Order: sequence, then structure tokens, then C-alpha cells
Amino acid sequence: MDLPDGGTPISHEECEERWRGWTPAEVTARLAGVTAPWYVAAGWALDLFRGEVTREHEDLEIAVPRGSFPEIHAALPGYAWEIPGDGRLFDYEALAGHQELHQTWLSDPDTGLFHLDVFREPHDGERWVCRRDLAITLPYPEIIVVSGDGIPYLIPELVLLFKARDVRDKDQKDFDGVLPLLGPDRRARLAGWLDRVHPEHAWLPRL
Repeated sequence: MDLPDGGTPISHEECEERWRGWTPAEVTARLAGVTAPWYVAAGWALDLFRGEVTREHEDLEIAVPRGSFPEIHAALPGYAWEIPGDGRLFDYEALAGHQELHQTWLSDPDTGLFHLDVFREPHDGERWVCRRDLAITLPYPEIIVVSGDGIPYLIPELVLLFKARDVRDKDQKDFDGVLPLLGPDRRARLAGWLDRVHPEHAWLPRL
């Protein structure tokens, strides 16, 4: 990946020490005025789908169309924004246009603690585009579910598609826990996407 010189080195250990992720309810309240389609992603999204907190979450990831990130930025004044890349943190303004980097970390400038990771995702107007395979595209209303508490989250089959690339222990446990709750349509969509993006994946026979 072509990155400029500079940035602040950050180790895995320092990341773990500095992350104090907000809860989905907290970020939903903070983004109450945002009109852009945004949603909770990753492990928290699966727990929202399951209706219970099943494990500890070190951080909180949400996603938004790349072109709508300024609306998120404006809704959270007073915080610092940085982009992680290659073991370094860069000021958001320095790498905002880098198409290969999508994560954007929010931190409290007084404490240095990270509270939110915003994924700036590719999109085609009002359609979401999968950064793992640009041919996979859906209207935003089809990929976002809203919990009973009013929290928007990514549909579980797409969460699992993203988790499938590098399966860690927690990803396998997430898959095992969510699989029994997936109906035939969700299973079929996940199987089709996995077969396209990760052929011969170990999860395919179980779908």
C-alpha cells in the first residue's frame, strides 16, 4: 500500500489500551440528527441481530457512505479523527482521499482514548457497494435493519461475509452463534457471496 512518510506509530498493545468503544445506543443518540444512511457493523451488529450481548466488544464500528462522512464528522464536534494504516495513525485530512483506507478512528483529544471507528464505504449514489467485491451492490434499505431500540445495523449475512476473510476465534464463534438464527434466504445469500468472494470457504458446507 502506498502511504506517505510520517504518521504516528501505534502498536497493537497501545491500541488495546486506548480503546474504550461507545455502545451502539450511545452512538445512535449522538448521531440522532444525521440523515445519511449509517449502521453499526461487525460484532456489535451480530449482537443487535441476536438481541443480546454475547461477548465483550473492544471497539465499536459503524459504516457510512464515503461521500457522507462529513455529516458524521460534523455531528461529533470536538473530537480528533485519524486514519490507521501500516501500523501508523495519520491525521484524517492527510489521507481522506486514499481509496484503500476506509477506517477512521475518533478519539477524545483530552484523554487520547478511542471511542468509535467509522468505515467510509464505497457507494454508487444511493446504493451500497461491497469493498471486497465491487460487483456486489445493494440499495441501502436492503442492508440496514433497525432494532427495536432504534439502532441501525448491518444485515448479518454481510457482517459474516466481511468476517470470512481472516477468521479469528471470535469470528468463528460469531458464525457458530448466528448460523442457527439465519433463515433460508439469509443463508442462501451468504452462501452465494462466499462462493463468489471466498470460494471453498470452510463455512460453505454448513450453509
